[in-house]
Amino acid sequence: MTSSQPTPTRSPTHAVVIPSYNTGAKVYDTVREARAQWAPVWVVVDGSDDGTADGLRAMAAQDAQLHLIVLPENRGKGAAVLTGLLAARDAGITHALTMDSDGQHPADLIPAFMQRSQAQPDAMVLGKPVFDASAPLLRVRGRRISNGWTDLETLGAGIGDSLYGFRVYPVAELIAVMHRQPWMRRFDFDTEAVVRLAWRGVAPINVDAPVKYLRPEDGGVSHFHYVRDNALLTWMHSRLMLEFVLRLPWLVARRLRRRPPFHLLGP
Repeated sequence: MTSSQPTPTRSPTHAVVIPSYNTGAKVYDTVREARAQWAPVWVVVDGSDDGTADGLRAMAAQDAQLHLIVLPENRGKGAAVLTGLLAARDAGITHALTMDSDGQHPADLIPAFMQRSQAQPDAMVLGKPVFDASAPLLRVRGRRISNGWTDLETLGAGIGDSLYGFRVYPVAELIAVMHRQPWMRRFDFDTEAVVRLAWRGVAPINVDAPVKYLRPEDGGVSHFHYVRDNALLTWMHSRLMLEFVLRLPWLVARRLRRRPPFHLLGP
């Protein structure tokens, strides 16, 4: 960090975790912007073959608060996040803000999200996307379907958006959820994480946050595959609905008693 930049907030308990896969030079901007706001930051290179691992190594060599993990092969977003969570936990981190490396998420809101988490550490702080004209209409409409299923699967626990990956998780709770089953390792990570955490009693706090869909000429990169990833989400929601039916009596009882994750809901 240069002396002309504001000093980033440093925390012994809260960290930023950024999974990255073939986003090109945009990852450097994302990491710089995150570090300008917060320390420490973990970046997990998920088997990228675009040469960015070397550039990130050079950045980390000059920055003690930037930690880099390079995976030898692509394992998926969820697997990359889990790798970062485990490393952060071993360093004493209790909460992690995840954000994408492609420039879609607002790094300037990192301190505000972290402050909400610090005030209510038992909750998960979820970004609720505010779209601009760059958002593909098909993607916006598609996420409404996923959000509807998520609302049903959690019996209306209050998850504002199930797909937006800019959010703060309690690290121990999320690791425990992921270690209990083999899913949540790829594109299904963001949605399944919030559903299973809600089932575990972690309440959501929703905070509005802008999302940008960058054009290719502006450095935008998307790995979303409409058929493949929607098939993965359909399989995920099918599994979650089966489990939801089994959990329904327990969820109803907790909602009626306003026990977590329903205790933060309004009257």
